[in-house]
Amino acid sequence: MRAVSGFLMVAVLTFSLRSAHGQDAKALPRATPESQGISSQAIGAFIAALDQKVTTMHSVVVVRHGKVIAEAWWQPQSPETRHVLWSLSKSFCSTAVGLAIAEGKLGLDDEVLKFFPEQAPAQPSKNLREMRVRDLLCMSTGHETEPKMAPDGDWVKLFLAHPVPHKPGTHFKYNTPATYMQSAIVQKVTGQTVFDYLKPRLFEPLGIEKPRWDTSPQGISLGGYGLFVRTEDIAKFGQLYLQKGQWQGRQLLTSAWVTQATSRQTSNGSNPKSDWDQGYGYQFWRCRHGAFRGDGKDGQFCVVLPEQDTVIAITAETGDMQGELNVVWDQLLNKLGNKPLPENGEAVQNMRKLVDNLRVKGKKPAK
Repeated sequence: MRAVSGFLMVAVLTFSLRSAHGQDAKALPRATPESQGISSQAIGAFIAALDQKVTTMHSVVVVRHGKVIAEAWWQPQSPETRHVLWSLSKSFCSTAVGLAIAEGKLGLDDEVLKFFPEQAPAQPSKNLREMRVRDLLCMSTGHETEPKMAPDGDWVKLFLAHPVPHKPGTHFKYNTPATYMQSAIVQKVTGQTVFDYLKPRLFEPLGIEKPRWDTSPQGISLGGYGLFVRTEDIAKFGQLYLQKGQWQGRQLLTSAWVTQATSRQTSNGSNPKSDWDQGYGYQFWRCRHGAFRGDGKDGQFCVVLPEQDTVIAITAETGDMQGELNVVWDQLLNKLGNKPLPENGEAVQNMRKLVDNLRVKGKKPAK
C-alpha cells in the first residue's frame, strides 16, 4: 500500500497530491479533475454510481490528457492488487502479434497452418487451409463453435482439428482458443512466450511490474486470459493505445497497427444500444460514442475515449457488464469539458471521504 499525502488509504482518490509528495517515477502523473476539465463533484457522482449500480466493484482509474484525475479501490482491494484480467488479456496478446509483425517475424495474411505443419490434420479442409493470422485476430476463423481445449491435450492440435464450416473472414464467432493460437504463433516465430516477449517491449517501458501470465500444458502463454496486472497498468496500456503507440518519446507500437487494431474489422451485430454490437478489431471491441475497449469477464475494462482524450480502467466482479459501461456513458462522458475549471478543495475532501469508505460488497448474480 502506498503513502498518499502523508497518510495510508486502502481506498484512495488522489489528484496532484502524489506528484507533490514524491510520485513513483513509473506511475502516471496526477492532476486535479478541475485542471483537466471536469468537476470533482462529477467525479464523485461517477464513483458513487459505480458503487451503487455495479454489483461488486473493485477499482477504477480515470486518466485525462495523460494524467490520473481519479482513482479508487474498494477494500480489501488496493493499488498494488494484481487483478485477473480474463479476456482483457486478449488485447495484450494481440499487441504481441503487432510487435512481431513490425519486426518482420510474421504477417497478417500468413496461413495459420504454415506455423504448425506437424500438428495439422492429415487432410485439412479448404477453410482451414485458408485461415489466416488476420482471422484469428478478428474472431472470424470460420468456426461455428469454440474448439475445446482439453487439459491433457495438445491445444494447437485440438484447435486445428476442430471443424471450420464457414469461410474464414466471413463469420464472427468470439473464440478464446483463437487468441491462444496467436500466442502459439508468436512463440513459434520468436522462440519466447508472449509473456517473455512483451517484457522488454511493453511491460518494462510502461513500468508494469511483476505481471503474471498463466500457461497451457505445452508452456504457451494462455493469450486469451490468465494475465494479472494492477489497475494503473491497465490504464497505462489504454494510454499507450490512445497515444497511437507512443510512450515517453518512444514509438513502442506502430501508429498503423494501433489504428487497425482498434478499428472495426468485423461486423458483430446491429443493436445501437449494445456495446457488444459495434464491431470488433484485432482483439479490441468497438464501443458506442466513438470509443474502443479491451474487456474481460466479470467487468474488467480498459475503455479508451479518443475524442475526449480519456482512458478509464475498471475492475469488478459483476454479471452486468453493459450496466457497468452504462455508468461510464451516463455519469462521466458528457461531463468531460474542454477547459480547466476553478479548483474546489471542499469537493476534493468530500471525495476523499467517499472513497475512504468504499468496501467490496455483493456477489455476482448466479447465471
